[in-house]
Amino acid sequence: MAYSQLTLERERAGRLVGLGIRFFLSAALTAGQTAGGTAPFALGWVTAAGPGLEGAAALAGAFAGAALFLPFAKALPFLAVAVLIVTASAALGGSWLLSRRRSAALTAMGLFATVEGIYILQSLSPLDRLADCLAAAGLLGASAWLFWPLLRGGEGRGVVDGLLFLAGALVTAVENLELLGFSPARALLCLLAALAAYDRGPAGGAAFGLGLGLTAELCGSRLPLTAALGLAGLAAGGCQGRRRSGAALAFLAAAGAAALAEGRPLPLLAETAAGTALFLAVPRRFVAGKRVRPAIPPAPERSGDAPAPWRQRLDRAAAALRDLYDSIGRSAPPAADENPAIVFDRSAEKVCRGCALCELCWQKDYTGTFNAMNDATPYLLERGRALPKDFPDYFTGRCIHLQDLLAAINGELSAFLLRRQYRRQLEETRRSARGQYAQLSELLAATAAGLEAAAPVMAEGVPHCQVGAALRPKAGETVCGDTVASFRTDRGLWCLLLADGMGSGEAARKESALVCRLLQQFLEAGVAPEAALKTLNSAMTLRGADSGAFTTVDLCVYDPGTQEAAFYKCGAAPSYIKRGGVVRRVTGASLPVGLQGPPPDVTKTPLPPGSFAVLVSDGVADQEKDEWMLNLLAGWSGDDPQDLAGLILAESVRRECLRDDCGVQVLYCPETKAREV
Repeated sequence: MAYSQLTLERERAGRLVGLGIRFFLSAALTAGQTAGGTAPFALGWVTAAGPGLEGAAALAGAFAGAALFLPFAKALPFLAVAVLIVTASAALGGSWLLSRRRSAALTAMGLFATVEGIYILQSLSPLDRLADCLAAAGLLGASAWLFWPLLRGGEGRGVVDGLLFLAGALVTAVENLELLGFSPARALLCLLAALAAYDRGPAGGAAFGLGLGLTAELCGSRLPLTAALGLAGLAAGGCQGRRRSGAALAFLAAAGAAALAEGRPLPLLAETAAGTALFLAVPRRFVAGKRVRPAIPPAPERSGDAPAPWRQRLDRAAAALRDLYDSIGRSAPPAADENPAIVFDRSAEKVCRGCALCELCWQKDYTGTFNAMNDATPYLLERGRALPKDFPDYFTGRCIHLQDLLAAINGELSAFLLRRQYRRQLEETRRSARGQYAQLSELLAATAAGLEAAAPVMAEGVPHCQVGAALRPKAGETVCGDTVASFRTDRGLWCLLLADGMGSGEAARKESALVCRLLQQFLEAGVAPEAALKTLNSAMTLRGADSGAFTTVDLCVYDPGTQEAAFYKCGAAPSYIKRGGVVRRVTGASLPVGLQGPPPDVTKTPLPPGSFAVLVSDGVADQEKDEWMLNLLAGWSGDDPQDLAGLILAESVRRECLRDDCGVQVLYCPETKAREV
């Protein structure tokens, strides 16, 4: 009996500690805010906490954090979203909608977008707040996805990723706190980037560093960290499996090179040195154990006929980053400050329209009213608030709603100043990101120049695949907004791309063609598909911050050696796999490229000889009504992928009447000849 009571008390104590941790971390994560003042990390924590007492503790922490770190105007929508998330978790926690990791993250993003959308539509300039809303929604989805294993009993790699992200989010909140110009938080960011790079290798290290640096900058970092952490992660990841001292030196040298290129080396160099020192001080069991540090297979011997194509890959990666730099530059709108007169126009619309003296002030004596407003403008902009003494006596003596007018002017002035500050921060972030992509491109090109040129290594004895494609523009348009591309990488992988730009016509075609070209350059440079899509998504989100444009991406990567296909979907329509009379549908729920959201959905499946992989845009077939597509594929018995693509497009035109752009791409793996007996 005593043993049972002791066990129960320990369980209660353990649960109380867990609730306290959820409360404290939820409050602390509220301090991590984007440039627009939203706190997506705390909302992601509340989403992952789920229903019950755990969700209530996280919600209470969000309330405490909002009281400590958020102004009243930002705390209201933040708390509304948090309450909606917990309410939905309690009401629908047992259903598929919020009991799964992906659906819970998407539901939280939808609730956030709904609440923020209401505030955006009621704001004076909705487009100015749209970019921060999209960035915050993406960070919310990523937070919920990565925090889920920590709070829902995950294990392995998911827990490690969640801990790294949690540490990064907490550190980002205090990143701008400095002591004699030195930021301990930035040193901790360097430590996290080094640990991730040493664990995940070059591609993972570069992707984690770029994501960590870009997140810090979106949250108001005073130093450009994307280039430094991305290049340092790439360099340290190249030392995976070797001595930690070599990885630390590579990290420090790469970050130092990026800092020197930025022209602000001293703070970043000191913080990087401190971060690498902490990296070397971490106990060995945390960075070199079997669960963290994978075994590195012995490198194959190089022969004169087939050396590793490092120079070509670095050159292609440099070209891809240069194109990203150019694309962001081409999309940047000319900087133009808003006219302060809009403050008085909107205030008069609210107060003066129903006033008995409206005709006198704004028609008969319009010149005097205009001069009064114009003379008061410099004082308003300098002080940030309107006072009666800013206006001449003839105006204040005549106005019968002076206090209401001053309150309206102060409200509009506050919104005007916030919009001006946000536009300037966004422009600075865009310029910083462009410069970092350009510097990374130059550094990679310089590294490639020092390596010997090498011929690509292709798989021998593997039959060539066949590809068919068909495009058709929307009714009334002369060009198709969808873009298709197919190519084979140096490693012998077949890649099929299908991108669908937002809308239709020439503008959609340009966006989809740009995404296809950049993604093809990354893949041909040897960058892993998932890392390439994450990098491209971050760049396209920044590029379309003003317009809100996005592009769906459907990528199929087929390895003839292993006879396996991987489908990467970012907002794309379903794909189909046909083997004889059996047809399988492949779907995904990730957001399109340009809407910073969770990682792309990845589906890996065998694709033996004699099989077809079919990619279509949403103008061809929708998951809700694609029975005709399944029947067509199951009944088709040919072996020409171009004929199949044309047949699918013709049937879609007959059924859908070209209500949207149509794109079809088909990959066919020919059967090998039977051996003679």
